Amino acid sequence: MGYKQEFIRFLAECGVLKFGMFQLKSGRIAPYFLNAGEYKTGAQIKRLGEFYADCMQENKVEAETLFGPAYKGVPLALSAAVALYEKYGKDVNFCFDRKEVKDHGEGGMFVGKQPQSGEKIVIIEDVMTSGKALKEVLPKLRGAANVNITGMIITVDRMEKALGSEKSAVQQAYEEEGVKVYSIVTIQDIIQALQEGVIEGKEHIPAINKYLAEYGAKY
Repeated sequence: MGYKQEFIRFLAECGVLKFGMFQLKSGRIAPYFLNAGEYKTGAQIKRLGEFYADCMQENKVEAETLFGPAYKGVPLALSAAVALYEKYGKDVNFCFDRKEVKDHGEGGMFVGKQPQSGEKIVIIEDVMTSGKALKEVLPKLRGAANVNITGMIITVDRMEKALGSEKSAVQQAYEEEGVKVYSIVTIQDIIQALQEGVIEGKEHIPAINKYLAEYGAKY
């Protein structure tokens, strides 16, 4: 079993991937949902970091520093940095931002490695729905130094249109910001895993396909 199938099984076992009827922030009613709040143990976050590292390795994404947007991205970047070292022998820096600039002690916007011009930075995030998180952190990173954002890694590409667009948030990130987004898996990978019995829930495939027929972006 490849790491993509292992990851989909991991999502199901952790209770992160759910099937049914869920209202999203966008107002859409989706037949599946991804709830990262279900990650709650050390073993889970360690394994999750390994999947991020696998994705970076497979796609040959170069990084000197992994950046985790506060707050959800912080443990993700840390676990991915550890996994890159333990699994692939790559020792990279990590960094995350503060919601508010610290005005005492060492001060500043960032914790961990401070961004420097020319530095290859990879952003580590959970999912990407609207691209709002990316739009918020890019000015911070690029305002601190002339950094080289070599990519953004997310868990699942839902492959659906962003609100008010025919493009997905992943497609928009590249076209508008020049940031290439890599996902550990896509919704099509999940559909295939359901078809092949990697996880249970084959009966949900028609509903997912119907949803994508209405909201799916063209890839």
